Amino acid sequence: MHIVGGLKDRTSNLFSGGMQRFDHLDSRKQGYGQMDGGHEYGLDERESPASFDEIERPPLRHVDKYIRAELPCLSARYTVAVMTSLGFIISFGIRCNLSMAKLSLSDEKNAEMNFNKTIGHGVKKEVWSANWASAIDSSFFWGYLVTQIPGGFLASFFPSNRIFGAAIIGSSICNLFIPLAIDVSKYILIMVRVVQGLVEGVTYPACHGIWRFWAPPLERSRLATIAFSGSYAGIVIGLPVSGYLAHLNWKAPFYFYSIVGMLWYAAFLWLVFEKPRKHPTIDVFELKYIEKSLGESVQQAMPTIATTPWHDIVRSKPVIAIVVANFCRSWNFYMLVLYQSAYLKEVFGYDTAEAGLVGALPHLLMTIIVPFGGMLADHLRKSGTMTTTNVRKLFNCGGFGLEGFFFLLVALSNTSGKALTALTLGVAFSGFAISGYNVNHLDIAPRYASILMGISNGIGTLAGLICPIAIDHIVEDKKPMSWSIVFTIAACVHLFGITFYGIYASGELQYWAEPPVDEKQVWSPTKAEITKETAFNEPQADTQINKPTINYGATQPNPTNPFAYASSMLEQQAVQPEAKDTYLHGTAEDRTY
Repeated sequence: MHIVGGLKDRTSNLFSGGMQRFDHLDSRKQGYGQMDGGHEYGLDERESPASFDEIERPPLRHVDKYIRAELPCLSARYTVAVMTSLGFIISFGIRCNLSMAKLSLSDEKNAEMNFNKTIGHGVKKEVWSANWASAIDSSFFWGYLVTQIPGGFLASFFPSNRIFGAAIIGSSICNLFIPLAIDVSKYILIMVRVVQGLVEGVTYPACHGIWRFWAPPLERSRLATIAFSGSYAGIVIGLPVSGYLAHLNWKAPFYFYSIVGMLWYAAFLWLVFEKPRKHPTIDVFELKYIEKSLGESVQQAMPTIATTPWHDIVRSKPVIAIVVANFCRSWNFYMLVLYQSAYLKEVFGYDTAEAGLVGALPHLLMTIIVPFGGMLADHLRKSGTMTTTNVRKLFNCGGFGLEGFFFLLVALSNTSGKALTALTLGVAFSGFAISGYNVNHLDIAPRYASILMGISNGIGTLAGLICPIAIDHIVEDKKPMSWSIVFTIAACVHLFGITFYGIYASGELQYWAEPPVDEKQVWSPTKAEITKETAFNEPQADTQINKPTINYGATQPNPTNPFAYASSMLEQQAVQPEAKDTYLHGTAEDRTY
């Protein structure tokens, strides 16, 4: 009976008491709750919520009284990682919509890349020549390039989570207007694509801004790669889903991803916060673990245009190595996103739906490898097996080298089986490179990580501008040999990236990434002014630096001393007579023993 009664009480607490758990939280300790211990985060058992700093916490929202702002079975920081990953899935799925819609339109009228046909309600479309097709494909990157560096500063001035969420919802809204723009004019289509690129350009810098506050140093690789794996999962899902929807109706992919993006934004606003201290229901031990691991770096003033060491950044070889690696990776990534389906269709005769489904397989394997590579990289660093510099070089150069090798095999393949096998392995192994250059910003300059990401991703975006123009002209004759040239060029690009990154990359904090001297003394509400009143928590010498000495036991006139007389007629007197004995006082020669 006691056992049954105990189960009944636990069940009652599960369904009724759980709701009250958050309702009774102290307004100053929102989210601290009743925890069993901090073993998961490596904290001392003696540390309790009562021993933590009493800092103002955000009030509970109405929904927080019933359910935590966390995904099931995930901590707050991994909830942030999964939600940003889903954001990238939507972002890169949107980028698949136009390429699959074009293939569907060409299927309808049996004309390759030709829009001079009747669409919808008898609207006559213009011919898209190779030049116009290149312009439309690359127009997204015109805007994407412009907001890379500004995106880094926006992530410094405003909450990074809000910047990231606004970018995804903005892109989703623009996606709604693309079918209408295709029906009306190619000029309007280009304008919409440019605006879409402008709003999405801030996503990567904003994501690095989020991890500045949320990622403990020894978890940077795994958290960042979980988030960035969404860009590859977006291709895995985007190609077959867009291909299937476009097969039903060429406008369907645009509307589908727009609606999904709006739903995601609502969940993102609920679950993701700028920093752990602003999370109303975060586990107290997770909060302490994150803040102790990051130290005072997150409390330093955010960099501005004036305080950013531009001269040192542009001359830094590790920064240039990251930029070169980003450009090389972007060239091959955008080549696959924009032309992989066309390659399978033109060389091996796949239809639109098959090309999307088969083309998703390489990116599926890469999506699995990216977070696995992040965990492996963190393990090698944490165990001391390899230095951070060697880990970054190994993963980046290894990923680039394997992808370049298999791309050469794709160029030499004459059957679909050989080509797909080589393509799948090459793209899959390239996932290890994300634990190299794509996380390296946080190693060499965490203070300027979002700005460096904006710079490197901005220059990498140039590949998205150049790649469509070059490939459209190379494959204009639609011969298999032309596609072999495309993949050979891709392998050579990776070879250059391996060489440069292997020589100049670094995983160590750079000297110019340290904050200025006047910013290293961080103000804390729990420490400020206390040392002026008492010296119990610090050595006496530390509290007297640069402070005027006031003799409270004397009659010294001092207008700032409320205990001293204002009259200058009184003479200063000692509190007690000066010691005269020679046993403890005087010089060594004066003392007697």
